Amino acid sequence: MRVVAGEHKGRRLHAVPGKETRPTSDKVKESLFNRIGPFFQGGRALDLFAGSGNLGIEALSRGIDEVIFVDQQKQAIQTIQQNLADLRLETRAEVFRNDAFRALKAISKREIVMDYIFLDPPYKKGFYEKLLKVIDELNIVHQDTLLVLEHDTGLQLPEEVSGFVQQRSEKYGGITAITLYKRKEEAVD
Repeated sequence: MRVVAGEHKGRRLHAVPGKETRPTSDKVKESLFNRIGPFFQGGRALDLFAGSGNLGIEALSRGIDEVIFVDQQKQAIQTIQQNLADLRLETRAEVFRNDAFRALKAISKREIVMDYIFLDPPYKKGFYEKLLKVIDELNIVHQDTLLVLEHDTGLQLPEEVSGFVQQRSEKYGGITAITLYKRKEEAVD
């Protein structure tokens, strides 16, 4: 696992020990970021279910100003902190060990608005719709925020969820799919 492009291109990242996390492959990550970037002029991102911090670190390397990393697992948090330290990115990141829904509420209380949200929950949990509903209700996104959901290819996500509409969905091999959502366009009278 490595940083694919940007300031830290080619730098290796540590993986979370054990089999509880499933890091996004470099091929999938490269394709995803080429589609949504490939580089950024600042902004703020949330890496929810961050694992090793792979997606958020790629965003930082490609020009995002700040990333908030959230994971429940102690080993994941330690791995994220180690990866950030190795790349000297600690000042551009916040790392929290927390449940996803509690973390979203905490972000909302701080009145932080995200430009990108990376959602990569364990494939078997299947609560994507609930996550999107909570994100919409907590008002942590603006009209152009892009939500990036990584999921199993067998999971068909709806075209519309809460205040979001699907922009694109792509399959990568037999296991991984990425679906992009944005806020619905506001109706103008």
